[in-house]
Amino acid sequence: MRLTNSYAQLPEHFYANVQTAPVPEPRLLAWNEALASQLGLGGLGEDRERLAAIFSGNQPLPGGRSIALAYAGHQFGNFVPQLGDGRAALLAEAISPVDGRRYDIQLKGSGLTPFSRNGDGKSPLGPAIREYLVSEAMHRLGIPTTRSLAAVATGEPVFRENVEPGGVLTRVASSHIRVGTFEYFATRRDVEALQTLLDYTIQRHYPKAASAEQPACAFFSEVVAAQARLVAHWMAIGFIHGVMNTDNCAISGETIDYGPCAFLDTFHIDKVFSSIDHQGRYAYGQQAHMAQWNLARLAECLMLIEGERETYEARLNAFQATFENHYFGLMGRKLGLEQPDPEQDKGLITGWLQHLQNEQLDYTLSFRQLAQRLSANDPARFGDFESQWLRRVDTQPGGRKQAASQMAVHNPLFIPRNHQVERAIRAAYNDDLSVFNQLQQVLSDPYREHPGLARYAEPPGEHEQVLETFCGT
Repeated sequence: MRLTNSYAQLPEHFYANVQTAPVPEPRLLAWNEALASQLGLGGLGEDRERLAAIFSGNQPLPGGRSIALAYAGHQFGNFVPQLGDGRAALLAEAISPVDGRRYDIQLKGSGLTPFSRNGDGKSPLGPAIREYLVSEAMHRLGIPTTRSLAAVATGEPVFRENVEPGGVLTRVASSHIRVGTFEYFATRRDVEALQTLLDYTIQRHYPKAASAEQPACAFFSEVVAAQARLVAHWMAIGFIHGVMNTDNCAISGETIDYGPCAFLDTFHIDKVFSSIDHQGRYAYGQQAHMAQWNLARLAECLMLIEGERETYEARLNAFQATFENHYFGLMGRKLGLEQPDPEQDKGLITGWLQHLQNEQLDYTLSFRQLAQRLSANDPARFGDFESQWLRRVDTQPGGRKQAASQMAVHNPLFIPRNHQVERAIRAAYNDDLSVFNQLQQVLSDPYREHPGLARYAEPPGEHEQVLETFCGT
């Protein structure tokens, strides 16, 4: 087990040393054994009581050092100069024996820190269950994401609008450095700290930028490309992040923070689930625009170190082309196009989305149902779009047979549907983990059928629809 904490070697104003709060009755609900092995944590053993004690914060992770990271952030467009880890503790960084990469191991809901402001540092169990399910599903769907190592029930109440059982999630990330981390030092005009953060982040995530003539500008280009690819994946899978503040924009290009997130059921380009997004700032169709807005804030920070505004604007403007190239490529493959051409197929893809919206169809299942039309002889199910699409498929090598194979690979049957995640949370509050465990099973292999569990692929019934999602902080 190789543990270190390189971030704790940075200047002391980058973080605060913290002590995790003990909880009365920690109980391990989920342990990601495969991820533990990848991180080299197999030496912790299979003693569930010991694992519950470590990953609730009751016992230290051997060789670790608990710190809370400092950062700022634009929250729904409003700048807050100091946020930081208000309910989280970075325990250590693991050096993976599998790929040699460095991964943060962080507890969420582990008690007060100097950044807690008026909070209690705790987490209800519901958000821990949601993040465990959704982050691991995103990983299986091939989307860059933080991951979940453990979920623990604490045996203590947490007071929000209602009294809820407490929980602690263990999150694994390539790092927890955010756009908001750069903003924290930029707003203080601490150029020395900014340079230190930049050097550290380049070394950790984008080492090729270090040898560039302008390292900060080269680094910025890498982050722009990573964020463009990430949001293209979100849009293609029908995911809405829900709270794309700059403190939730990871420099690594991973999805971070699964608070009021949701997946589309019925398709609508302007869909919003987050209960706090009253203006639709982070609606489904706004996500690429808001990612670019966040990156502009990063550029403003980096300009204090190096480069002119025009240089950063040019690199920022590359976002849209990168996003569209990845998005239309992903969408084309979902439609069975072996080599999608953004110029040729853009109209076909937007026509499909317009059909889904006009007919109020389920986003995920409609792709699977469309694939069935490749071998159907009855009248078209998807109107004029279907005949146009079939003509396009028939022009490519391999024709309909190849398209069917392509669609099976790129269209999941199972996603973490909002109503099923809520069912899992409600059941867990009553000490029933059956829904949680079954969801884990289907989401671990989302592209194939699971006998007896087909209900987890179905859209919500009229009285099952989730209309709002919540942060849980």
